[in-house]
Amino acid sequence: MTTQIPSAETLESFKQDLDQIRDEAMAKVGEEDARYIRRVVRVQRLLDIGGRAIMVAGFFHWIWFLVGGVMLGIAKILDNMEVGHNIMHGAYDFMNDPHLNGTNFEWDNVCDGQSWRRTHNFEHHTYTNIIGKDRDFGYDLLRLSDDTPWKPRFKNQFFWYVGLSVFFQWGVAYHELIGERVFFGKKKVNRNSHVSKVQLAKDFFSKIRKSVFRDYLFYPAVVGVILGWPMFFGVLLANMLANLIRNLWASTIIFCGHFTEDAHTFDERECENETRGQWYYRQILGSSDFEGSKVVHILSGHLSRQIEHHLFPDMPSYRYNEVAAKVQAVCEKYDIPYNTGTLWGQYKTVVQRVLQYSKPTAEEKAAFKQARA
Repeated sequence: MTTQIPSAETLESFKQDLDQIRDEAMAKVGEEDARYIRRVVRVQRLLDIGGRAIMVAGFFHWIWFLVGGVMLGIAKILDNMEVGHNIMHGAYDFMNDPHLNGTNFEWDNVCDGQSWRRTHNFEHHTYTNIIGKDRDFGYDLLRLSDDTPWKPRFKNQFFWYVGLSVFFQWGVAYHELIGERVFFGKKKVNRNSHVSKVQLAKDFFSKIRKSVFRDYLFYPAVVGVILGWPMFFGVLLANMLANLIRNLWASTIIFCGHFTEDAHTFDERECENETRGQWYYRQILGSSDFEGSKVVHILSGHLSRQIEHHLFPDMPSYRYNEVAAKVQAVCEKYDIPYNTGTLWGQYKTVVQRVLQYSKPTAEEKAAFKQARA
């Protein structure tokens, strides 16, 4: 999906208005934002510790495994979405807190933090929805626009989509490696990473070992040794539930921010020598917001404001709700689409898009039959 770019004069005025919104918001960043993220971190840690502790009460009744798993799942959501994602964008570097530093923060996820910074912070946020440059668009797995030629494997992509949602952290962990053909694939590829394939594989397995050991061996084994081995399996299943909750929620939020019906795609050629105004314009057309309560915004890492995040990726997420109305007003001023709606409404269009592009067009179907004849 492409669109006609407004005039250079319009985009320059558009840029100036958005720059002003950013400058005004960033001028306020300080102690209020620091207090906010520290509160979120405290809540996240209490839920993490509390959830794991409550699982022990599963010795008396299985319901406590469920309660503990849900608490731990929410802790993982906060760690990945509101804490980790925004910290790794450098949004809280102004605090000079070594535990909240964007370059070395590591999250509770099987995806290595440095790998995520390369594919997400640089690649995705620079080349948002540019086909052939932004590997986040479809995650090298899904066909989500007619820019990608249809192949027979796409007819079952809804099932791949469900699998990616269930095992989302694993898909994100493998994202850079599959793009660089680390384990299999073409012998010659255009390398995007400055890290060797050996180092990529080493980091990949190192992070997986740590995460799997913690959730699926260490904590279940400690409880099992003390209270009996049946408890091992109870804690193991509760930890699996927690990771499932986090995966389903995170994937839903990410997909609703990027793959809705009205999210645009772009060709490399139309983005050559892009001005800042054109870049802002592409970020808005390639992203989607959704509305919700304060709790929903926090649990989404404020990626409910994906448009604002793509415009100002290093802004503390605490500020996105504040600037969203101003950004929308600027878009209305210049007659630029601003895609927002309910969470459920946006998610329905994501599923519709997955199903729509799982099928070939009439021309593609005819060409495919002719090629097989």
